Amino acid sequence: MDSMPINWETLDALIIDFAKSENLIEDSSPTPPSSPSSVSSSSYHSRRIIRRIRRSLEAGDIDAAVDLLRSHAPFVLDDHRLLFRLQKQRFIELLRRGSPEARESAISCLRTALAPCALDAYPEAYEEFKHVLLAFIYDKEDQASPVANEWSEKRRVDIAGLVSTVLRAHLHAYDPVFSMTLIYLISIHKGFCLRQGISSPISDLTQRLLLEERDPPAIPQESLSEAPPFDEVDIQALAHAVELTRQGAVDSLRFAKGDLFQAFQNEICRMRVDVTLLDELVREYCVYRGIVDAGLAYSSEPGMQSPSKSLKVDQSVAGYSLSRDSSHEVQYASKNSDGEVSISTDQRCGSPEKNSDVASMEGIEVELRYACESTSNHEDCSTSSSHQPENLRVPQRYRTNISAERSKRKRWMGRQDDLGFTPDVSCNQTSKGISSNSPVSNTFSSKEKQASEFLVVDANNVDKYEIVLGMKELASKGMAAEVVEEVNVMDPNFFGQNPLLLFQLKQVEFLKLVSSGDCSSALRVACSHLGPLAASNPSLLKPLKETLLALLQPDEDALRKGFPLHALATSLQVAIGKRLGIDEPQLMKIMRATLHTHNEWFKLQMCKDHFESLLRIDSLKEVNMPSLAAATTSKSNADSCPSGSSQVTISSSTRMMEDGSSLSQVSSGDVDENAILKVMEFLALPRADAIHLLGQYNGNAEMVIQQIFA
Repeated sequence: MDSMPINWETLDALIIDFAKSENLIEDSSPTPPSSPSSVSSSSYHSRRIIRRIRRSLEAGDIDAAVDLLRSHAPFVLDDHRLLFRLQKQRFIELLRRGSPEARESAISCLRTALAPCALDAYPEAYEEFKHVLLAFIYDKEDQASPVANEWSEKRRVDIAGLVSTVLRAHLHAYDPVFSMTLIYLISIHKGFCLRQGISSPISDLTQRLLLEERDPPAIPQESLSEAPPFDEVDIQALAHAVELTRQGAVDSLRFAKGDLFQAFQNEICRMRVDVTLLDELVREYCVYRGIVDAGLAYSSEPGMQSPSKSLKVDQSVAGYSLSRDSSHEVQYASKNSDGEVSISTDQRCGSPEKNSDVASMEGIEVELRYACESTSNHEDCSTSSSHQPENLRVPQRYRTNISAERSKRKRWMGRQDDLGFTPDVSCNQTSKGISSNSPVSNTFSSKEKQASEFLVVDANNVDKYEIVLGMKELASKGMAAEVVEEVNVMDPNFFGQNPLLLFQLKQVEFLKLVSSGDCSSALRVACSHLGPLAASNPSLLKPLKETLLALLQPDEDALRKGFPLHALATSLQVAIGKRLGIDEPQLMKIMRATLHTHNEWFKLQMCKDHFESLLRIDSLKEVNMPSLAAATTSKSNADSCPSGSSQVTISSSTRMMEDGSSLSQVSSGDVDENAILKVMEFLALPRADAIHLLGQYNGNAEMVIQQIFA
């Protein structure tokens, strides 16, 4: 799973779109009214309204929710089915208050609102109306009463989820594409690991990120007795993609008026995620990739100042920590008299866990110092278990470019409209507060602890982030010679342990010289570097020959079109980051693991994912496959290259998705699609099992069904 190549440029674009859509980053650029950004802004406004309505309903404030619906989505109140449920919940909430005035209001609600709605809401509504009248007789604390379910505060969550589902569909206020993609991939990953009996390397993150609860589905108004006017392919695709029954998929398609992709988005957005954790994963990724400035990433959080000064972190900040290292190395940067910065390592007693425990104690403020300041204790908790070289030196001429690059980055603002709101608190804690002994309270304490760790690691690592991002920027611009020079100055042993990266950088330098017409210098590079590297690793001979072919047809666009510089820059970033003790963000690990299981799942299903283009999963897998695959899979290069990095050379662009038919003697192309669907429908079998059965009976669906029921 860790070796899955990914198009990080596509992921960057998805992350930036997500951050802008949710107003997580500062975006001062003007946008025309018809631009995609303005559309996402409109969707953000709708999502905010939905969140406000959800909060009101979960808190039991039905009147506030109805007022919001009347102002922003009056069409919802035209649906008497929903209106009846809202009025029934309003009646219960009035009784829950217990005062004589509230009881009189509940009776008035019965007469003027609930009873009229019960007459034409739906066939069972009047029976439900008579049943809820028992709430006058039975106390809310009586768990054995016939109306215990009506008194349950879980009803608040259910009605809030149902209204949210309806509003999302009608307002087209879907989550950003990245959010839906991540939910979908994690859902497939969890299902695949469960069915195959595989231990997931990211199970801790996926369990916390994707919650078990789903919002209730919206029920279409059409009669359920009608024959579904939908293609069976669409029904089965939707049912298997989001784990619905066949009837559930039919209902979802009815509600979406037959639009498969809208139905899919409706179902994906019913799944709920831990928004706080998701935002922190995105922020960690943005800082690592240089999308967000590492220093400005904290200024919007409560209780914090600019990182150019001393940072005081309030305990209430919820965050997510970078992965920690068992070596407990502490790094510090000191400025030498010759204008260079030396980064060294030191061993220190005490674990990061103990340090973070102290930092998260109530009433204690954590004093963080910006790593570039000349203080006596520039200490930093290591985040990688890789060996870190001593005396890493970065020339002052390189460091002068840092300010220019940082000025291009965004400022992290955070989810301002959600401050103080906890959407995933269980219903019985919504109005009563959270007990200090509750699981939710323990979760918050854990997040507070992680927050201090995240900020300690990042604030002290700002200087090293800039070094890594500077190298990545040079590599992405094709400035390979400069990269090699800077890396050698910083760590002369780096390329000795990463020969493949050196080969790729020298490939870029060679092609750049050929494109400029300096073939003699290009040949010197080939003789001095490419040749010796290929001689020490025979698997590099083929890419060397392909590279030399550029001499036959020099083209100034050959480097830009033929060589994936972005993938090379990412490989370099991961490798140098690990040498400096900066581990890659957790989101990268999640994407590698989930995209790998997505591949494996659809190999087993022997079909193509209907929704991968909608969620840009196909683009995430669209990478330039290296022609030196044997080199990257060999043990020697696997040890020397960064784990999971995209190894690249000049080659044709190839999809990572494989046919999967080689895994079985029978492929989906050998069997009629209608026969597959018939067996899946009648026997409630997965696609792969249906294909295998049909293969045993020459593709005859009727014979398969007869044999099973015989």
